Amino acid sequence: MTVLKTSLRNFVSHKGRMALSAIAVLLSVAFVCGTLVFTDTTNATFDKLFASTASDVTVSPKGVSDKDTRQGRIRTLPGSELARLKQVDGVKSVLGDVTSQSVTAADRDDNSIGSDTGAPTIGTNWDPTEKRSVEITSGHAPRGPTEVMVDADTAKNKKLKLGDEVRIIAIPGEFRAKIVGIATFQVTNPGATLIYMDTDTAQRKLLGAPGVYSSYSLTAQAGVSHDQLKKNVVADLGTGVKVQTKAESSKEAEDDIGSFLDVMKYAMLGFAGIAVLVGIFLIVNTFSMLVAQRTREIGLMRAIGSSRKQINRSVLIEALLLGVIGSILGVLGGVGLAVGLMKIMGSAGLHLSTDQLTVKATTPIVGIGIGVVVTVIAAYIPARRAGKISPMAALRDAGTPADSKSGWIRGAIGTLLTAGGAASLVVAGNADKAVDGSMFLGLGVVLTLIGFIVIGPLLAGLVVRVLATVVLRIFGPVGRLAERNALRNPRRTGATGAALMIGLALVACLSVVGSSMVASATDELDKSVGADFIVQSDTGQPITKGIADAVRQAKGLKHISEAKDIEGTKLTLPDGKTVTKDLSAASPTYAEDLRTPVVEGDLSAAYGKNAMSVPEGFAKDHKVKRGDTLTVAFKEGRTAKLTVAAITSDDVSLDKGAMYTNIATVEAYVPAKLIPADVMMLAQAKDGQEKQAYASLKSQLHHYPSVKVRDQTDYKKEVKDQVGQLLNLVYGLLALAIIVAVLGVVNTLALSVVERTREIGLMRAIGVSRRQMRRMIRLESVVIALFGALLGLGLGMGWGTTAQKLLALEGLKTLEIPWPTIITVFIGSAVVGLIAALVPAFRAARMNVLNAIATE
Repeated sequence: MTVLKTSLRNFVSHKGRMALSAIAVLLSVAFVCGTLVFTDTTNATFDKLFASTASDVTVSPKGVSDKDTRQGRIRTLPGSELARLKQVDGVKSVLGDVTSQSVTAADRDDNSIGSDTGAPTIGTNWDPTEKRSVEITSGHAPRGPTEVMVDADTAKNKKLKLGDEVRIIAIPGEFRAKIVGIATFQVTNPGATLIYMDTDTAQRKLLGAPGVYSSYSLTAQAGVSHDQLKKNVVADLGTGVKVQTKAESSKEAEDDIGSFLDVMKYAMLGFAGIAVLVGIFLIVNTFSMLVAQRTREIGLMRAIGSSRKQINRSVLIEALLLGVIGSILGVLGGVGLAVGLMKIMGSAGLHLSTDQLTVKATTPIVGIGIGVVVTVIAAYIPARRAGKISPMAALRDAGTPADSKSGWIRGAIGTLLTAGGAASLVVAGNADKAVDGSMFLGLGVVLTLIGFIVIGPLLAGLVVRVLATVVLRIFGPVGRLAERNALRNPRRTGATGAALMIGLALVACLSVVGSSMVASATDELDKSVGADFIVQSDTGQPITKGIADAVRQAKGLKHISEAKDIEGTKLTLPDGKTVTKDLSAASPTYAEDLRTPVVEGDLSAAYGKNAMSVPEGFAKDHKVKRGDTLTVAFKEGRTAKLTVAAITSDDVSLDKGAMYTNIATVEAYVPAKLIPADVMMLAQAKDGQEKQAYASLKSQLHHYPSVKVRDQTDYKKEVKDQVGQLLNLVYGLLALAIIVAVLGVVNTLALSVVERTREIGLMRAIGVSRRQMRRMIRLESVVIALFGALLGLGLGMGWGTTAQKLLALEGLKTLEIPWPTIITVFIGSAVVGLIAALVPAFRAARMNVLNAIATE
């Protein structure tokens, strides 16, 4: 009980000094718990949605995939199956569903009314099953070919109302209709735009034929299980269709959305882990300084009979209290963070109700467990150091225990780890395959990071002296005092700088990788793309006949190239083996518009009659030579004999691994109605008419918001913007770790000021002004921040450079160091140091001189 009382007394008496460490624990735990609550809530919401919309048994065409939308494929079931399914044993009722995601909807100004987040626009028929998830809240259901109904979220976001006219662009064609109803989701809006039509209109306008369906929804009779009904359907229809129970349909839908949510979940937990790691340094520093400041007190306790274990236990109990309080607050903060994320997702189109907020019992257990364990582990080393304090040594000296004894061992271990990490990075940079090199890259990152952390105190002595020469010496005696304060305890400076180093190392690494990706893509476009204009959809929509016709009507074009994906083609090789590959069917001018280098033959010959190309790696793996004849069985057509006219290089990033053939060749073996839509169109302007052709294309495609026309400048900007948005998101998440690191600087300075109370009083007594005292503390903070920044940026650029060498094996060959970003971050670190020192510096300057001198 004495140990517990002592721990409680010390914790309460130093509650101000513990506050920043508690905030670090709070932020780290909040990020973990917020991520878990958000993903659990999202999963629960979608589970409820899928359970409410799925039928007892669903029958759909076999082999439907996401590629069907991109290629403009329409897969249907004949209407005759409706009557047949009604006769299956155990069937109570059958409804035919008509659904298409190859749909674009536009308002009267030709602006898309689809989601801005990339979620699909879905055209579907209105039938009784829809009432499971939505309710008509305004107007009425569509009753004819000129009427549609939209979901409430789309109506609100796009400012649509009853009576407004919309244009629906689908694969069979386009038509206009008026909005006669608005339906509101009862569970959640998954982010998609819903356009409802009557069944006959949906069949004709979305599927291109009357009396056909996308799928059938079956309801089981009382007493008939879903599994039994499925067996009955399969027995009647055979295996030519896809039959799923309600549980299977829901599971498939959950897996589709779950894969995205899992990526988001683990990415956020990864950043939370970084924040936890940074928080460890803050906690270690806090307890190390508190132990040092209580050296005399601990010595007295040892002198009156306290054992080493009791002293050790006393410090660990304080850490336990810190961990528990910080973790509990972190769990509460995590729930708030999850609600905030739900609001953000709502503004992006994915509306999640807080009524569905899901806090599993495991979430607070995980959060509190992480916070407590991390805090206690971080405090263990200072606790052991406290237990080793000699009573007599403590009574003689109230200062910080010396750590020179372990300095050389620490330095040797740190040097070995750093050298091992550097060697791994060198091996990764010289790897022949990206997969092999990535393993060494990961090992190198871990070893160099740990090595820098371990060797930090030794580096502090060297780097701080260099920085002081450049930054501090110009401030005269005050600058020299700041330098000596930073060097007074290298272990503390090293740990404080290391916390900042981790976040900035990741920032520098990702900046190098991102800049290199943009530069590589730009260079690749300049080198490989001969076309002046690229027409394609950003949302995976096909290029319909209407769009293709509009492109052909543009003025000032020298030629137009079409490109299609022919999936699931079976190739029989000269050695008799059969492989399944996708073919890229294109116009002969595609070889001009995308200049793919060849290692054998002429690419233009691959667009000749009954000819094709194969990539270099494929040819090597399967011993295929130029001039060989491959038997090509088209998935939905006849079998052809195609001659290998060219072998393309794998040393590219655009269309890497593609097998080219002429569209005319595909048309000779595949029925016209089964040939997929274009996925992209390229165009080249007549000499001197680039501007006119660009304006004409823009004008022609203004009526088709599903596609965009870009020249090479636009395309480069798009790549840069996409990479920039991703980096900004990552930087935003890394900001948590950097905030925790800044708290570490603040805490170190605050505790350092307390530790040096008498020294500060003596300095004030001999004439140091308050202004000079504040400047000294600020300069000390700046040099610590710059020390961490220098290590972090240097380490990150090393990681980023190695990562780029691996990307070069995938075709991204240009290394670009973003010096403006690196310099800005370095200068920003100095600003962060200044801000972190504001409160400690003010506190030091305001000390009462006599009271400070009298402090023991």
